[in-house]
Parts: sequence; structure tokens; C-alpha cells
Amino acid sequence: YNWIPLFHISDSYSLAYKWLNFLKEKDIAETLGFVIMPNHVHLIIELLSHEESNLNKIISNGKRFMAYEIIKRLKAINSTEILSKLRNSRSVNDISKGQLHKVFEASFDAKPIFSDSFYQQKLDYIHHNPVSGKWNLCTDFVNYPHSSAAFYELGIPHEHLQIKDFREAL
Repeated sequence: YNWIPLFHISDSYSLAYKWLNFLKEKDIAETLGFVIMPNHVHLIIELLSHEESNLNKIISNGKRFMAYEIIKRLKAINSTEILSKLRNSRSVNDISKGQLHKVFEASFDAKPIFSDSFYQQKLDYIHHNPVSGKWNLCTDFVNYPHSSAAFYELGIPHEHLQIKDFREAL
């Protein structure tokens, strides 16, 4: 929330992998491409034929799972300043629903992908995110560890997540 690098500060990259692996294990969705940034996640997923394949529900459940764990980790490292910021960022509506911290934005940006060219455009965008603008998280985008870039560019499987090649999905 507010672009605070919560995944980095709380060492919570593993939470996104755990959630994406859960989606695969439960036949809800498969990961076609991803980048986990210090403060946000880019995903390209394929929803599977399943009663729970409602994108809004999938994303909200994932955010809820990760938010609880991120807060737990921030408490464990005694990150009181960040916890206070997250507590003070809640809206009146958030508070009325019993929300204790504002970890993620309520909304997300989703675009359906129906063509190879649009997929490639989105994949290139997310894969280059770690080396663009203010980030400079590595010198070569294929070396960013929390990304599917090495899978697509070098054919190297990701150590924490099975990626489905988009060419098999379209």
C-alpha cells in the first residue's frame, strides 16, 4: 500500500509463490508469467474450468492471505513505524469491516489476453519492470529472481513456481 516495499521489508516474496502454487494445486489457475516487485506483483494467469475461477474472488483471497502473513512478519521484526502507517491508512469503510491494516490497494488492473502479440507485449512489460525507471533491481532483467523472465528467455525453470508456457495456453 502507498508503494511501501512490503514484500522486501518483510521478506515475503515466498508468500506470492505459496499463493500461486496453491492456485495450481487446487486447479484454480496456472501462472503464465509473473514478476514480484518489492511493493507489488504482476501476474499473467490462466483461469481454469472451476467453480472458483472468479478473478475478483481469486485476487481478493490472495491479497487477504498475503496481508495477514505480511503483518505477522512485520510484527515479528518489530516494524512499528510501518505497522502504524498501515493502520493509519485505513478508510472509515475498512475500519467498519474490521480491517486492522491497509496492506494492499482494494482494486487491481486486469486485462484479458486473446492474442500472442498482446501477451508478448504484457510479458515484456512485466519482465522489464525490475530494470526500468527507479527500480534497477538487477542489471539484466533475466537475472531478477522473482520473475518468469529466465524461463521464457533462457528456458530455465523457476525454482519456486511451475510456469505454464503461454504458447501452450493460447
